[in-house]
Amino acid sequence: MVSYFAGFSLGLSLILAIGSQNAFVLKQGLKNQNVFVICAVCAISDAILISLGVAGFGVIVNQFPQIETLARYGGAIFLSVYAVLSFKSALTTDHALENGTDAPSSWLKSVLMCLAFTWLNPHVYLDTVVLLGSISTQYQPNQVEFAVGAITASFVFFFSLGYGARFLAPFFKSPKAWKVLEVLVGVIMLVIAFSLVSGARS
Repeated sequence: MVSYFAGFSLGLSLILAIGSQNAFVLKQGLKNQNVFVICAVCAISDAILISLGVAGFGVIVNQFPQIETLARYGGAIFLSVYAVLSFKSALTTDHALENGTDAPSSWLKSVLMCLAFTWLNPHVYLDTVVLLGSISTQYQPNQVEFAVGAITASFVFFFSLGYGARFLAPFFKSPKAWKVLEVLVGVIMLVIAFSLVSGARS
Protein backbone atom coordinates (compact mmCIF):
# COMPACT_ATOMS: atom_id res chain seq x y z
CA MET A 1 0.00 0.00 0.00
CA VAL A 2 2.96 2.31 0.49
CA SER A 3 3.65 2.24 -3.25
CA TYR A 4 -0.02 2.89 -4.01
CA PHE A 5 -0.23 5.98 -1.80
CA ALA A 6 3.11 7.24 -3.11
CA GLY A 7 1.76 7.02 -6.66
CA PHE A 8 -1.53 8.61 -5.64
CA SER A 9 0.06 11.57 -3.84
CA LEU A 10 2.65 12.23 -6.55
CA GLY A 11 0.08 11.90 -9.35
CA LEU A 12 -2.29 14.26 -7.58
CA SER A 13 0.43 16.85 -6.91
CA LEU A 14 1.44 16.87 -10.60
CA ILE A 15 -2.11 17.31 -11.87
CA LEU A 16 -3.28 19.99 -9.42
CA ALA A 17 -1.55 22.83 -11.25
CA ILE A 18 -3.92 24.99 -13.31
CA GLY A 19 -3.35 24.23 -16.97
CA SER A 20 -5.11 24.16 -20.30
CA GLN A 21 -6.67 20.74 -19.76
CA ASN A 22 -7.97 21.61 -16.30
CA ALA A 23 -9.37 24.92 -17.54
CA PHE A 24 -11.25 23.11 -20.30
CA VAL A 25 -12.71 20.57 -17.86
CA LEU A 26 -13.76 23.41 -15.55
CA LYS A 27 -15.56 25.23 -18.39
CA GLN A 28 -17.40 22.10 -19.44
CA GLY A 29 -18.35 21.47 -15.83
CA LEU A 30 -19.72 24.99 -15.47
CA LYS A 31 -21.78 24.53 -18.63
CA ASN A 32 -22.82 21.04 -17.47
CA GLN A 33 -22.08 19.73 -20.96
CA ASN A 34 -20.69 16.24 -21.60
CA VAL A 35 -19.07 16.28 -18.16
CA PHE A 36 -18.84 12.52 -17.69
CA VAL A 37 -17.36 11.94 -21.15
CA ILE A 38 -14.81 14.75 -20.74
CA CYS A 39 -13.70 13.57 -17.31
CA ALA A 40 -13.48 9.97 -18.53
CA VAL A 41 -11.39 10.93 -21.58
CA CYS A 42 -8.93 12.90 -19.42
CA ALA A 43 -8.61 10.18 -16.79
CA ILE A 44 -8.32 7.31 -19.29
CA SER A 45 -5.71 9.26 -21.29
CA ASP A 46 -3.70 9.74 -18.11
CA ALA A 47 -4.06 6.04 -17.32
CA ILE A 48 -2.67 5.11 -20.74
CA LEU A 49 0.26 7.52 -20.45
CA ILE A 50 1.10 6.48 -16.88
CA SER A 51 1.00 2.82 -17.89
CA LEU A 52 3.33 3.53 -20.82
CA GLY A 53 5.69 5.39 -18.54
CA VAL A 54 5.83 2.60 -15.97
CA ALA A 55 6.27 0.08 -18.81
CA GLY A 56 9.38 1.95 -19.95
CA PHE A 57 8.13 4.18 -22.78
CA GLY A 58 9.85 7.16 -21.13
CA VAL A 59 13.17 5.72 -22.29
CA ILE A 60 11.92 5.81 -25.89
CA VAL A 61 10.84 9.46 -25.53
CA ASN A 62 14.31 10.34 -24.26
CA GLN A 63 15.96 8.53 -27.17
CA PHE A 64 13.72 10.18 -29.77
CA PRO A 65 13.31 13.85 -28.75
CA GLN A 66 11.47 14.51 -32.04
CA ILE A 67 8.34 13.13 -30.36
CA GLU A 68 8.51 15.79 -27.67
CA THR A 69 9.34 18.54 -30.19
CA LEU A 70 6.36 17.66 -32.38
CA ALA A 71 4.02 17.69 -29.38
CA ARG A 72 5.53 20.97 -28.16
CA TYR A 73 4.94 23.00 -31.34
CA GLY A 74 1.66 21.33 -32.17
CA GLY A 75 0.44 22.09 -28.67
CA ALA A 76 1.56 25.72 -28.86
CA ILE A 77 -0.36 26.26 -32.11
CA PHE A 78 -3.50 24.61 -30.77
CA LEU A 79 -3.42 26.57 -27.50
CA SER A 80 -2.88 29.85 -29.33
CA VAL A 81 -5.90 29.27 -31.56
CA TYR A 82 -8.06 28.34 -28.58
CA ALA A 83 -6.89 31.47 -26.73
CA VAL A 84 -7.96 33.66 -29.64
CA LEU A 85 -11.37 31.97 -29.67
CA SER A 86 -11.75 32.55 -25.93
CA PHE A 87 -10.91 36.25 -26.29
CA LYS A 88 -13.32 36.54 -29.20
CA SER A 89 -16.06 34.89 -27.17
CA ALA A 90 -15.42 37.27 -24.26
CA LEU A 91 -15.75 40.29 -26.56
CA THR A 92 -18.67 39.23 -28.73
CA THR A 93 -20.82 36.83 -26.69
CA ASP A 94 -22.90 37.38 -23.58
CA HIS A 95 -22.85 34.07 -21.76
CA ALA A 96 -25.06 33.36 -18.79
CA LEU A 97 -25.60 30.06 -17.04
CA GLU A 98 -29.37 30.00 -17.18
CA ASN A 99 -31.19 26.70 -17.45
CA GLY A 100 -32.09 25.91 -21.03
CA THR A 101 -30.30 28.86 -22.66
CA ASP A 102 -27.12 27.07 -23.73
CA ALA A 103 -27.42 24.65 -26.61
CA PRO A 104 -25.49 21.50 -25.68
CA SER A 105 -22.29 21.08 -27.63
CA SER A 106 -21.64 17.92 -29.62
CA TRP A 107 -20.07 15.22 -27.47
CA LEU A 108 -17.79 14.29 -30.38
CA LYS A 109 -16.52 17.87 -30.65
CA SER A 110 -15.97 17.98 -26.90
CA VAL A 111 -14.07 14.69 -26.97
CA LEU A 112 -11.84 15.83 -29.85
CA MET A 113 -11.07 19.09 -28.04
CA CYS A 114 -10.31 17.18 -24.87
CA LEU A 115 -8.02 14.76 -26.70
CA ALA A 116 -6.17 17.70 -28.24
CA PHE A 117 -5.69 19.38 -24.86
CA THR A 118 -4.31 16.12 -23.50
CA TRP A 119 -2.23 14.59 -26.27
CA LEU A 120 -0.84 17.84 -27.75
CA ASN A 121 0.48 18.96 -24.38
CA PRO A 122 4.13 17.94 -23.92
CA HIS A 123 3.91 18.67 -20.20
CA VAL A 124 1.55 15.71 -19.93
CA TYR A 125 4.20 13.44 -21.39
CA LEU A 126 6.89 14.84 -19.12
CA ASP A 127 4.72 14.43 -16.01
CA THR A 128 3.15 11.05 -16.71
CA VAL A 129 5.43 9.16 -19.07
CA VAL A 130 8.88 10.46 -18.12
CA LEU A 131 8.60 11.62 -14.49
CA LEU A 132 6.15 9.09 -13.09
CA GLY A 133 7.70 6.37 -15.23
CA SER A 134 11.19 7.04 -13.91
CA ILE A 135 10.10 7.43 -10.28
CA SER A 136 8.15 4.17 -10.45
CA THR A 137 11.45 2.30 -10.80
CA GLN A 138 12.18 3.19 -7.17
CA TYR A 139 9.22 1.06 -6.08
CA GLN A 140 10.22 -2.24 -7.64
CA PRO A 141 8.73 -4.81 -7.49
CA ASN A 142 5.57 -2.81 -6.70
CA GLN A 143 5.54 -0.60 -9.79
CA VAL A 144 2.03 -1.71 -10.73
CA GLU A 145 0.78 -0.59 -7.32
CA PHE A 146 2.48 2.78 -7.85
CA ALA A 147 0.89 3.15 -11.29
CA VAL A 148 -2.58 2.24 -9.99
CA GLY A 149 -2.21 4.90 -7.29
CA ALA A 150 -1.29 7.57 -9.84
CA ILE A 151 -4.14 6.50 -12.14
CA THR A 152 -6.61 6.63 -9.24
CA ALA A 153 -5.49 10.19 -8.50
CA SER A 154 -6.30 11.21 -12.08
CA PHE A 155 -9.81 9.74 -11.92
CA VAL A 156 -10.49 11.36 -8.52
CA PHE A 157 -9.20 14.75 -9.63
CA PHE A 158 -10.92 15.05 -13.02
CA PHE A 159 -14.31 13.83 -11.85
CA SER A 160 -14.10 16.08 -8.78
CA LEU A 161 -13.20 19.06 -10.97
CA GLY A 162 -15.84 18.36 -13.61
CA TYR A 163 -18.74 17.71 -11.26
CA GLY A 164 -17.53 20.08 -8.54
CA ALA A 165 -17.66 22.98 -10.99
CA ARG A 166 -21.45 23.08 -10.66
CA PHE A 167 -21.03 24.56 -7.17
CA LEU A 168 -19.50 27.61 -8.86
CA ALA A 169 -22.41 27.90 -11.29
CA PRO A 170 -24.31 30.56 -9.28
CA PHE A 171 -21.36 32.94 -9.73
CA PHE A 172 -21.53 32.51 -13.49
CA LYS A 173 -25.14 33.45 -13.99
CA SER A 174 -23.75 36.91 -14.67
CA PRO A 175 -22.45 37.47 -18.23
CA LYS A 176 -19.63 39.60 -16.78
CA ALA A 177 -18.35 36.71 -14.66
CA TRP A 178 -18.32 34.46 -17.72
CA LYS A 179 -16.41 37.07 -19.73
CA VAL A 180 -13.78 37.19 -16.97
CA LEU A 181 -13.48 33.41 -17.12
CA GLU A 182 -13.12 33.47 -20.92
CA VAL A 183 -10.34 36.06 -20.67
CA LEU A 184 -8.64 34.12 -17.87
CA VAL A 185 -8.75 30.89 -19.88
CA GLY A 186 -7.36 32.73 -22.93
CA VAL A 187 -4.49 34.13 -20.88
CA ILE A 188 -3.71 30.69 -19.43
CA MET A 189 -3.63 29.19 -22.92
CA LEU A 190 -1.32 31.91 -24.27
CA VAL A 191 1.05 31.69 -21.30
CA ILE A 192 1.34 27.92 -21.70
CA ALA A 193 1.78 28.23 -25.48
CA PHE A 194 4.56 30.79 -24.98
CA SER A 195 6.25 28.58 -22.37
CA LEU A 196 6.23 25.67 -24.80
CA VAL A 197 7.90 27.66 -27.58
CA SER A 198 10.36 29.45 -25.30
CA GLY A 199 11.26 26.16 -23.66
CA ALA A 200 12.09 24.69 -27.05
CA ARG A 201 14.46 27.57 -27.80
CA SER A 202 16.31 27.42 -24.49
